Formats: sequence, C-alpha cells, structure tokens
Amino acid sequence: MNSVILIGRLTRKPELRYSNSGNQTAIARFSLAVDRPFSRDQEKTADFINIVVFGKQAENCERYLDKGRQVAVQGRIQTGSYKTQTGETRYTTDVVADRVEFLSGGDRSGAPAGGGQYGGQSYGGGSQYGGSDNGAKSGGSDYSGIPEGFQSVSDDDIPF
Repeated sequence: MNSVILIGRLTRKPELRYSNSGNQTAIARFSLAVDRPFSRDQEKTADFINIVVFGKQAENCERYLDKGRQVAVQGRIQTGSYKTQTGETRYTTDVVADRVEFLSGGDRSGAPAGGGQYGGQSYGGGSQYGGSDNGAKSGGSDYSGIPEGFQSVSDDDIPF
C-alpha cells in the first residue's frame, strides 16, 4: 500500500504548467512544510516535501493557494531519477496528490490567502470556497462574499 496524508503550510506559491501531450494536462508543483514531532529539549523542525497535482485540481491550487497557506494533501509517494547536463544522476521523491484540501489562510489567522482577493469564506474545519466579491447578497445574508446560488445557514440549522 502506498498512501500518504500530510498537513502543512506551502513554502511558495504553486507553479502551474501544462503537459506537452495532446490533452494539455495541468500540472502544479509546490513544497509543503510539515512539522516534525518534537520534545521539550528539541528545537521545532520541519520536513519540506515536494507535491505534484494534476488536472483541474492543479489549476485550483495555483489559483487559490499562496505561500503560508495550510493544506491537507492525500496521495502517494513516487520516486524517480534524471540525468543532469553533466551526466550526473539525480534522484527525486514527490507526493502525487489525489486530493488537496484548503484548511486555513496564509497569515495564520484564518483569513483568505491574498488578503481576501478571491472573496472566500472559511467554513469551520473545511475548505475555503472562492466566491465573487461583487457585493451581491444571497438568501438574505449580510455576508457579501457568499457565492451566488448559496445561502448562509446558522448552527441551529445543522442537524449534528
């Protein structure tokens, strides 16, 4: 079984490219800083893990993620190698993501990445949804960042 689940913060904005094949698949790459467990005697350290995402999910990562943003990644480990121009062999280890969940904003306060540029609303322990910030109110809500076609709900309306 080859399965990985990571939670960490982006070390840089994802880089988006498209494959040269006929279908032009989107490919996003970014690095994730994942804290290592530590004891009181040790200094806090992190592992820096390379992540690769494909397709529409790659485009969403490039659009909505930024440096410092906390995400959860589920996927598999993939190793590879390539030769440099000098003939030296380099080995790589990446996590190929099947799923990326946006957990919090980049400034550690839960605010949307990019200063709210996408008009997103953070919902509890889940993803951040991008909406238009055109000031349109939906469902009588006083929050103008709710995407069109959605409405605000209170905690009393949720059955659990």
